[in-house]
Amino acid sequence: MADGLPDYKSLHAQYAQARRRKEREQEVVSRRSQRPEQSSAPEELRFKTSHLLLVVLFSWFLLLHVLGLYFFTKGFLLTRLVLDDQSECAISPLAPDDDHDQANGSPAAGCWHPKSFEKAVVIIVDALRYDFTVPFHPVSEGEAPHHFHNALPFFYDTAVQQPHNAFLLPFIADPPTTTLQRLKGLTTGTLPTFIDAGSNFAGTAIEEDNLISQLRSAGKNVVHLGDDTWHSLFPGYFDANLTRKYDSFNVWDLHTVDNGVTEHLIPLLQPANTSRWDVLIGHYLGVDHAGHRYGPDHPAMTAKLQQMDAVFREVISLLDDSTLLVVMGDHGMDVKGDHGGESFDEVQAALWMYSKKGIFGRRTPEVVHPPASAHERPVAQIDLVPTLALLLGLPIPFNNLGAPIEEAFLGRDGRNWENLAVASRLAGAQIKRYQSEYAKARGLDSSSTAGPLARWAEATAKWTAVASHRAKASATEWTETYDAFSIYQRETVGICRSLWARFDVASMIAGILILGAGLVLLLLYGSRLGEADIKVTPFLLVRILTGMVVGAVGGSSLSLLASDLTTPVDGVLLGCAGGGFVGLGSGMLNVSDRVRGLLPASLWSWLAIVFTVSQSIGYASNSYTIWEDEILLYFLATFGLLAAISSSRRQDLVERTLGTYQAVLFILLTRCASFSRLCREEQMPYCRSTYYASANSSTSAVWQLFIPFLLAIILPDIIKSYYRGTRSFEGAAVFWIGFAFRIGLLLAAVFWALDAADDGEWFTFGEGVLKTIRMSIAQLVLAIALAAGSTYYVWAKPCVSIATTRPGGGGSNGTASASLMDTDNGPTSTVTVLGYANTHGSRYVLLLTNFALAVLLLQKPMGHLSIGILVWQILCLMEILDTNALSGSVIGPVVLGLLGNFHFFKTGHQATLASIQWESAFIPLRTIQYPWSPLLVLGNTYGAQILATLAVPLVVMWKQPPKQPGLLANVARAITANMAFHATIHLACTMWAGHLRRHLMLYRIFSPRWMTSGAVLVFCDVVAIWIGLVAVRPNALSVAEVFGW
Repeated sequence: MADGLPDYKSLHAQYAQARRRKEREQEVVSRRSQRPEQSSAPEELRFKTSHLLLVVLFSWFLLLHVLGLYFFTKGFLLTRLVLDDQSECAISPLAPDDDHDQANGSPAAGCWHPKSFEKAVVIIVDALRYDFTVPFHPVSEGEAPHHFHNALPFFYDTAVQQPHNAFLLPFIADPPTTTLQRLKGLTTGTLPTFIDAGSNFAGTAIEEDNLISQLRSAGKNVVHLGDDTWHSLFPGYFDANLTRKYDSFNVWDLHTVDNGVTEHLIPLLQPANTSRWDVLIGHYLGVDHAGHRYGPDHPAMTAKLQQMDAVFREVISLLDDSTLLVVMGDHGMDVKGDHGGESFDEVQAALWMYSKKGIFGRRTPEVVHPPASAHERPVAQIDLVPTLALLLGLPIPFNNLGAPIEEAFLGRDGRNWENLAVASRLAGAQIKRYQSEYAKARGLDSSSTAGPLARWAEATAKWTAVASHRAKASATEWTETYDAFSIYQRETVGICRSLWARFDVASMIAGILILGAGLVLLLLYGSRLGEADIKVTPFLLVRILTGMVVGAVGGSSLSLLASDLTTPVDGVLLGCAGGGFVGLGSGMLNVSDRVRGLLPASLWSWLAIVFTVSQSIGYASNSYTIWEDEILLYFLATFGLLAAISSSRRQDLVERTLGTYQAVLFILLTRCASFSRLCREEQMPYCRSTYYASANSSTSAVWQLFIPFLLAIILPDIIKSYYRGTRSFEGAAVFWIGFAFRIGLLLAAVFWALDAADDGEWFTFGEGVLKTIRMSIAQLVLAIALAAGSTYYVWAKPCVSIATTRPGGGGSNGTASASLMDTDNGPTSTVTVLGYANTHGSRYVLLLTNFALAVLLLQKPMGHLSIGILVWQILCLMEILDTNALSGSVIGPVVLGLLGNFHFFKTGHQATLASIQWESAFIPLRTIQYPWSPLLVLGNTYGAQILATLAVPLVVMWKQPPKQPGLLANVARAITANMAFHATIHLACTMWAGHLRRHLMLYRIFSPRWMTSGAVLVFCDVVAIWIGLVAVRPNALSVAEVFGW
């Protein structure tokens, strides 16, 4: 032996020698006279071929899931039809003979309306929530201000002290509240569609009419500073010499973007430089990043808001009378600092407009002061588009649905209702023109627009009446005219919302049928999997391939003959799916005249069906979906209770004791994990978040930092205890679990301690020093877990060792080892193989610990508790299944699916966009790097499902001796059951989302849950097939190298 590890060549030789002696004594020399090395080649080749074909077959099922998801998504998340029409300066939306309200049709004086300003400075303070800008007023006695209160008083003070120069209003965003979608709305005046949320970090250029393109058409020089998302949306629109863009995704960095914007903004506002630009756009990100990193109620937010306050005080000191200053938030943030959904805290932003001209007014003196909360006098974000366009003398973008903001057109005395009515009429006329063109393009009948057109007729009648005696018209008449056009605009927006919620039901049904048929075939295939059935896999694959080719030809021909029904690409995809279904189905009928074991054969199998089906039915209820984390707790506790009852009835005392103990431990661990919670808004006030330091924080409490260190101490020993039960803590396990895994856990704990130190500014190191140290540690941990760990797993020998017992040396535990008499070493010597009884399982666990280490690094400290418990529960489950002889039952893979979903919630996630922990993309990186940054976020989000899915092969490998017959078929059956569980959950979420597509809570509850289930299905399929199933190969080959086939 070397370095404390067994000599596997010697082990193999001794084992083979003892076995040959025993075989001779049993007079079976004629059947086993050859050495394992000499007869293993055909068996090894057969195994490798069967394994490869299984990977290909399961990959086909993965393809079906992707196709089903694609077709349903294509019909469910429709984008609106974008019109290419552009508003022109010289062509008013009003009738050609109605020119008494128009400017001269030139940018110099104003295209449709006399312009008020020559220049504009537009500043976005990302995630500037409205309550960040108004004074704190306690709602109840004893209520104290938060860190975000009273830190940015400048906007409120100027609006109160200089009401003619400034106004401050709540600025309400349309969900989804992601920056890219908000920028689209702020520049086009249109409403977002939900599917656009997927492109938040990979924006594509805006092709429809917008403010930026209108500025360029008017010959204006536009300069941009800050968030680089603007350059994805408007490539080539900004002055290349003056523009400065910065990476927008690094939420750990609070200062680089803000300091860079200010550094270039202030010089450009100097009188000597104002001739170099016409419109200056700045986009600050520090407030948003402070929210993501710390939450809004943190000293870092106070400092960032105070910084913004100082910046804008300096900015207005440099403005001249011809320049308009607009400051706004693009969205808000929830209590944890996240956004993306539609809660009120996420949609409420602030809008502050300032001008030294003093032209702003209020409807009544009572509303001079800004609203105390965002519930009072809010304006829609799309209203900024016509407001800015008319103030700058530009045409209103063609697709705009917004209305002019009152305060900007009422005049200094607040009585210029005529000007406001003129502006509202122009915006309404453009909306009517857009509505007409959209109806033509969509082929909509007149009933779809009858209501708004009636409102337009009423508003036009009022305008005609007041225009007939314009000079003598009263303020009341102008007010009524303005109100009539406002009613038309609001009703049109409502109609557009309903029109853009139209679904392609045929495509949705196609997706559901593909998912449903794939599930049925997966169940049929899994129900008849056996060692003999593995051998027919080549035949089934040929049938599938033939069916797909025939189907592709048929689908392509159909799409050409009926081009109005489907596109050529969709026709081919549908044909491939349908042909594959027919091919596999016919192939299975050919190799067997009946389906074996389709109905559950035991109570445990029925329990697996109850767990799966009851969950699937529950997703039809919004309350069930909201409280899913709590319901999963009861499912798992139910399994643990039934396992304890079953174990207590075992005849063998050891099995009865072990099974009952592990079942009770499983229940206690489930309850312990439930203390880690991140509440979604709909659960309040009946839920208390514990994942972070507080409900208003995105950082960990100090006491939570001890969890990773505690885990580094006890988790390796816990895993070791399960090895020692079968005397398997030998060979590769000694080094990896006893040393490498523990070191990796300790480094991960140090990483999060340094992260907290950096957040809390505990040390006074140079800027960025702690970040560099943390990043190096994180890279080292990932290298240990994935690079070194995977390499070690592939080449490691089985976790066994050999011992030779001389006379009087004692026996060995037959449950943990194999003992063979070796008379070649003496008349009574015994060769004992320690770990023999768990040869396959003990080695495969090494893979699980590799990925557990990587997943643990990506979780916050409280997530370490959950993932550590998950690893422990997986080993508990293996013992429960073994003692109750359930390794061949579907209950194991189904419970693993439940465990993965349960710990998804326990690691600080919910089925909402806002709960995605984007900062995990920067744990080992300083900037975004593709594809690593998205993979890190996926690892953080679905880490629990990754580990649970990787454990599926372990169900049939735990406590299995080397030559377990049908091992590959058993692994395939377990993977089939787990894939079927996730496929059923996703099919149910898909069907309910389609059925409830008009439900009020669709985009708040049902659609996010559907997206989550789709991501889990595809991700778990990939992990199960291309990691779990693939990893079975080196495991089996390593065992066979020592023990033969």
